[in-house]
Amino acid sequence: MDEAVDVEALVAPVHTPQVSSNHTKIQSLVSPSTLRRKSADIRLVGCHSEVYEPCDDSFALVDALLADRVHLEEVQPSLCLELGCGSGYVITSLALMLGEGTGIQYLATDINSAAIEVTKKTLEAHGVHAEVILTDLVSGLDKRLAGTVDVLVVNPPYVPTSEEEVGGDGIAAAWAGGEHGRTVIDRILAIVDNLLSSKGWFYLVTLTANKPSEICLIMKQKGFASRIIVQRSTEEESLHVLKFWRDPLEITTDIGTSQPHLSSTWRFSRLAFWKNS
Repeated sequence: MDEAVDVEALVAPVHTPQVSSNHTKIQSLVSPSTLRRKSADIRLVGCHSEVYEPCDDSFALVDALLADRVHLEEVQPSLCLELGCGSGYVITSLALMLGEGTGIQYLATDINSAAIEVTKKTLEAHGVHAEVILTDLVSGLDKRLAGTVDVLVVNPPYVPTSEEEVGGDGIAAAWAGGEHGRTVIDRILAIVDNLLSSKGWFYLVTLTANKPSEICLIMKQKGFASRIIVQRSTEEESLHVLKFWRDPLEITTDIGTSQPHLSSTWRFSRLAFWKNS
């Protein structure tokens, strides 16, 4: 259906170190160059001690969206949704990529109240808008969103932990994924079919430990085809950004042999954070 796109051939977002001093003043400056960007400027991203900062997994998801940007524009989405927006880096990047002049609506949710405020600041700093709602995934929004989401993006809590750690307060909610890191992911898989429009696309960040081939099989049984948009690896782990779309006749991606296989050495920040905590 889609042709493989080489992420490394694209102009990658600038991942400069986050500026912590005088951050409020920086957020108020929206330059013309910022408005022309196709991904969020890390220096303008809001920060809070209880909110997960953009790291390698966030960058991989945005790189996947950049790799698929031409296809995203062809779909002409009306509604884009991010579940678990955190700092707002991803939803802001998506709004910058696709623009707002075409009538696209952007919506972001998070269970962490601090993340809601940080996301709003990040959006404002970049001169773009999204509706940002405090809720658990789409709780209370099910009927409103049913069958209307054209682009769904999720960087979920994927680190394998005890079930007791899942859904905790503050920053822990951003990475604690329960057994195989699948507790929240499986909740998301259960609602995708109801959320997506007939032309909808779903982008999901996963670890090898999350059993992505099993995730693809679950989605295949729901009538979705899948492919890997980005894959990045370390000696310890491998991360995939998966894309799903409705196509009952399409053969589900085989994670072991699928193309494109885009690898690079990177620091696996969220996993390292969990191991060191």
